[in-house]
Amino acid sequence: MKVLITGFEPFGEEKINPSWEAVKMLPEEIEGARIVKKQLPVSFKRVRRLLPELIDNTKPDLVILTGQAGGRFNITVERVAINVMDSVKGDNDGYAPEDELIFNGPAAYFATIPIRRIVKTLREEKIPAMISNSAGTYVCNTAMYTALHHISSQGLKAKAGFIHVPYIPEQVLDKTKPSMSLDMIKRGIQLAVRESLKSL
Repeated sequence: MKVLITGFEPFGEEKINPSWEAVKMLPEEIEGARIVKKQLPVSFKRVRRLLPELIDNTKPDLVILTGQAGGRFNITVERVAINVMDSVKGDNDGYAPEDELIFNGPAAYFATIPIRRIVKTLREEKIPAMISNSAGTYVCNTAMYTALHHISSQGLKAKAGFIHVPYIPEQVLDKTKPSMSLDMIKRGIQLAVRESLKSL
């Protein structure tokens, strides 16, 4: 078994991205499955190109994408990705799409990982977590849609989903925003992988 787990590079004013910092800390193996860790660019165009290549080259049984959602106070497991790119602020390439389709495909895809079981497990382990019904319209949503679209259109058997994580404490020293320790975020992602592997 093989699991592809991604986090994003820093973006905006931030010097770090907790999603990638947590992914880097994950063990090389979880429940006997090999863990392949990759960093994604905060770029609408490059994510659409790179993620399908990553999936094809890695041939994972499970794809877990993670990203930062500054301002959220818990780990949020995304239910759905919608087929739109829309952002007032540009990505790390300076690109700011308006009402653009990600691909010529369905309006939306639902996550295929067991989102409710993941949230239940995290909460049982005293990790704040909930289901989110909107991954936004920025690069995180684009990554989730791209992975699910590629898996579906290519007839692959992999399951995939997206997990948003809060800021870590060092990012909120000068912000009135909630945060979560990096270790708790890492544990949450690891538990999400375990629960998702059970569904394969």
